[in-house]
Amino acid sequence: MRLDLSRILIARDWIDPVFLDTPQYECEPLGTALGCRVVLKVETLNPVRSFKGRGTETVLARLRDANAVVCASAGNLGQALAFGGRRRGVGVTVVASAAANPLKIERMRSLGAEVILVDGEIEQALETAGRHAEETGAFLVEDSKDIGTCEGAATIGVELSKLPGELDAVLISLGAGAMASGVGFALKNLRKTTEMLCVQPENAPAMTLALRAGRPVQVGAPTTIADGVAGRYVIPEVLDDLNAVVDDAVLVSEASIVEAMRLLHQHAGLVVEPAAALGVASILEDRARYAGRTVATVLCGSNVTPADFARWIR
Repeated sequence: MRLDLSRILIARDWIDPVFLDTPQYECEPLGTALGCRVVLKVETLNPVRSFKGRGTETVLARLRDANAVVCASAGNLGQALAFGGRRRGVGVTVVASAAANPLKIERMRSLGAEVILVDGEIEQALETAGRHAEETGAFLVEDSKDIGTCEGAATIGVELSKLPGELDAVLISLGAGAMASGVGFALKNLRKTTEMLCVQPENAPAMTLALRAGRPVQVGAPTTIADGVAGRYVIPEVLDDLNAVVDDAVLVSEASIVEAMRLLHQHAGLVVEPAAALGVASILEDRARYAGRTVATVLCGSNVTPADFARWIR
């Protein structure tokens, strides 16, 4: 296990307060619709509309001499890194797929990042970011592989651990694994009886299948609307971290993701991107598992275009 609780607690002192102590509350109307007590942890009310700022703030605070950083991103990591870099006077380059969400690309640029677009998926963007780091000397920030991204995200778990009353399970969207490993590690240390569950689209199942197999497995190109969790590259050390803290990992359909987005809008008044709705989608697909229990889910981002949101939930 690469994560350390003392470093996670220290990270809270480094992270811009705008990303900390986010709302966490029981949403009774949604709970009534789903048949369980649902606690929402809302990570969208900040300048980059996602939880990623916790991790990038931690990474940047730990850097001492770097004056430039580079990352590959579908959008949310890049926005968060650009926000933190601008605040610290650190140059930020983001490599993204040319097919990435145009809203996220626009916001990365508006926050001061240089954005390089490449053909292909996130894996091609990662390769290009690595070459850029080698050629320019910029520090390469690798989501989930860089432990700061995991330990920054773990501060979400620290906050969830302080919820009063029972907390039977926490549902975390699973992509590369930073949020899942971080939140899982914090909860296993601070709220030991809480079940830790990861949720991934069945059309982008790489990490879930790796967890089940105990090793990375070959999967096809992702075909999910949840672009924030749509990679297919499994980082072995992150897989080891997840194996130590995750109780189960489940896959959900695209239809359930869309219905979850609709329910969150209807019952909580929240607009979330598809990756943020995975926890609610998993409840929809297995109501019996959660019936009568207290379940928290992290709404990890809301970077979705109005047109896409309206088209999906209509």
